Amino acid sequence: MIDVIRAGLLTTIQDLGRHGHRHLGVAMGGALDRLSLEVGNRLVGNRPDAAGLEITFGPTVLRFLRATRVAITGTEFGATLDGKPVYSWWSLPVQAGQELVLNAAKRGMRGYVCVAGGIDVLPMLGSRSTDLAGHFGGLGGRALRDGDRLPVGAPQQRGHVGFSPEAPEFGVKAPSWCKFVLVHEPLRRGRHPSGVPWAVPIRVLRGPEYDNFTDAAHESFWADEWLVTPNSNRMGYRLAGAALERTRKTDLLSHAVLPGTIQVPPNGQPIVLMSDAQTTGGYPKIGAVIQADLWKLAQVRLNASVRFIPTTPYEARQALLEERTYLRQIDAAIAMHEERCARQSAVAAL
Repeated sequence: MIDVIRAGLLTTIQDLGRHGHRHLGVAMGGALDRLSLEVGNRLVGNRPDAAGLEITFGPTVLRFLRATRVAITGTEFGATLDGKPVYSWWSLPVQAGQELVLNAAKRGMRGYVCVAGGIDVLPMLGSRSTDLAGHFGGLGGRALRDGDRLPVGAPQQRGHVGFSPEAPEFGVKAPSWCKFVLVHEPLRRGRHPSGVPWAVPIRVLRGPEYDNFTDAAHESFWADEWLVTPNSNRMGYRLAGAALERTRKTDLLSHAVLPGTIQVPPNGQPIVLMSDAQTTGGYPKIGAVIQADLWKLAQVRLNASVRFIPTTPYEARQALLEERTYLRQIDAAIAMHEERCARQSAVAAL
């Protein structure tokens, strides 16, 4: 069990989402930064789709009621365990009664706390993820509150010495934040003087209604920086910039949309659909964020800026293969840790 001493701004239970229910109007949901959740679960011996905590900004304080292992991934929180500094992308042994403090996020927007066995709330439609709009899943379909108590499942790697509470700490390489999230792109401040000195490059495919927009809209879409407004949430990132004008302003029938779809409502300000987005929409779709970059977009802070990079379907597939390669490298590193712990345990038993 885990006691939530301080829930923070927005902390929810998330896994990799609900699949196979979109025809019923049920959003996929799940972690916005799926890569961080997958790595965190690997670090504590869970299946990649086990439920963990998605922490937006923080600060959050958790007390563990039994010995276990925990991993923090995603953004850096300047976390401490009973006052001792601990780091993201590390697997940490935790003893009963210890408190994990995650301070305000330092650069990204979201972090994930994964615990051996996963957060063991009741699955709904095949997932433990919290659907805030639908008010179901997770813990009562809501964000966590101070005083909540969270059930934890049995460790999925029981008997594996590398994941026991007695095993030493170990860490893995984080995704390339410097390459993808802190690229130096000085803002042109003519339209939106946000004061943020970075624009995050996000790779985008052309959407089915791309040709319905004017040449000037095409130029602005690719060349300008787009501000992530405070109206953004888990359903969609609302962006601000030059209004994107259409050549034909005919109405469209509602049609299927997915996380990553970039819709343009009548005001010309793009909306990037995120994990909790609706399943259908009638706004024209100028583009789609590639799957391999959705986690990067999820880490862009409010009032920061993004820039869209034109991408081909081949490049999108290659980016996804690179992500899978990174996860295989994580698996190999964890296997080496497990082998080392097994040898040490065998020697100690002699």
